[in-house]
Amino acid sequence: MKPLLGNWTLALVCGAAALAGLASALSVARASASDNANAASSTAPPMLRRLTEAQYRRTIADIFGTDIKIVGRFEPDLRSNGLLAVGTTAVSVTAGGFEQYEQMARNIAAQVTDGVHRDKLIGCAPGPSDRKGERCAAQALARIGLRLYRRPLTVPELRWLTTSTLSSAAQLQSFDAGLAATLESMLSSPDFLFRIDERGPGGVVDGYSKATRLSYLLWNTTPDDELLKAAGAGVLDTPQGLAREADRLIASPRFAEGVRAFFTDFLMLDDIDTLSKDVLIFPTFTASVAADAREQTLRTIAYLLVDRNGDYRDLFTSRQIAMNRTLGPLYDIPVEKDGWYIHEFPEGDPRTGLLTQASLLALHAHPGRTSPTLRGKAMREVFLCQQIPTPPANVNFAVVQDVNNPTLRTTRARLQAHLDDEECASCHKLTDPIGLGLEQFDGAGQFRAREHDELIDVSGAFDKKPFANAIQLGQLFHDDPRATDCLVQRALSYATGRELDSADMPEIAQLTRIFGDDGHRFKALMRAIALAPSFYALSAEPRSASRIVMQKGKGKRS
Repeated sequence: MKPLLGNWTLALVCGAAALAGLASALSVARASASDNANAASSTAPPMLRRLTEAQYRRTIADIFGTDIKIVGRFEPDLRSNGLLAVGTTAVSVTAGGFEQYEQMARNIAAQVTDGVHRDKLIGCAPGPSDRKGERCAAQALARIGLRLYRRPLTVPELRWLTTSTLSSAAQLQSFDAGLAATLESMLSSPDFLFRIDERGPGGVVDGYSKATRLSYLLWNTTPDDELLKAAGAGVLDTPQGLAREADRLIASPRFAEGVRAFFTDFLMLDDIDTLSKDVLIFPTFTASVAADAREQTLRTIAYLLVDRNGDYRDLFTSRQIAMNRTLGPLYDIPVEKDGWYIHEFPEGDPRTGLLTQASLLALHAHPGRTSPTLRGKAMREVFLCQQIPTPPANVNFAVVQDVNNPTLRTTRARLQAHLDDEECASCHKLTDPIGLGLEQFDGAGQFRAREHDELIDVSGAFDKKPFANAIQLGQLFHDDPRATDCLVQRALSYATGRELDSADMPEIAQLTRIFGDDGHRFKALMRAIALAPSFYALSAEPRSASRIVMQKGKGKRS
């Protein structure tokens, strides 16, 4: 087994001396167990990826149960190259963030060992034949450690953890308190907080790292017992075994959670958490409405791509959408049913496809008004993987922002006046024509036919292809091969946690062919990525990995 970080640096300087000691001891234990096997290795260190908040929460629920409460504040994840998944390989943990991890770990460990949960989650206790609880501690820690670290504990690790538990138990005069102290340390360990690749034979990650990559890709959570068992038995080291496990995970209802996780990242729906609207202009657009708008988009995607195994491109043209009572007024739909259901807009309704859903319309607009520029920018950057330059700092937006201009009564007219500035025109010509195609939906995503009593013109051209309304604009995105090419690139980047470059082009081309040959089914794309040898490869010179330094004084990335 490889050392904790190979030749990387992981410094843990924290307020709890026991935690610092544990991290140091575990590093030494893993290193001493593998020095002979790896002394001659000159390859680059493995990649680390910090668990996202969603992954942390789901992992704890899967290991200990959904009734274990997580109390604490997570530091914001870093978005890089359009994805939070890429940012997980280039993150630091600040002093405040590490204290929050400690607090959450302490709270979780206390619940696991309390009177309600301990019998189920620990499963043993000191007794006449095990007075100090050494055997019980070793059994419990080995079982829990496998799930927490996503690999078996080494013999030195297990010995150290058991000894630490008994020592703490003696000081605290309670076996359960000693065990809780050790669990707290394990939950604060980099082996839990980071997905750390272990090197296997042939320049790829080992079986347990394969299981981890596979599970977080398809389920967005830690490997289950069956997958870990397959990893330990070498099943994932054969193409047939890997395919069998990938198919099992995709066939599971939990695959929908993996799909939701990808599209939350891909569509930047996490930004809805901080979305706010002017309460005087949009009094009904509350935080609960915003949260339900995000849920609506994710439920619609899961329904079309997972439940129905539909064509990804149909997301741009489908008239079906998830709906509930909260969102009914926003869409001007009388909803008499409780809970969520699939609503179908009638033929010709302006609400057609993903582009006209409230989540994206509200997200890419200003607090008090629409923004064809922001919406057009999002459509190009998110769905086509195009990069739109940021505007110069000295741009004058006064004419666009003056919604009460008596001579420029519509957004289209104000934008046209703004385009008279040649420095602005080059970028606005890419964003505004398609953004104006969604102008019949206000800043909260509600439909409107007029602005200041003038009919809203939503016609335009998308890269020289004319459209009359949002329905036709959605069809153009449906038919544009750049949209499916972009999805493939984002999915591969999401899976590998790094920015792609020219060396990835053959892989991208192959995945694009597989995706197209299977009718652009998202399941087929994810399966192809999960079975691709490159998904498990360890690059000689990783392009998106970074050292992680966790310090009390200041988190730093080098």
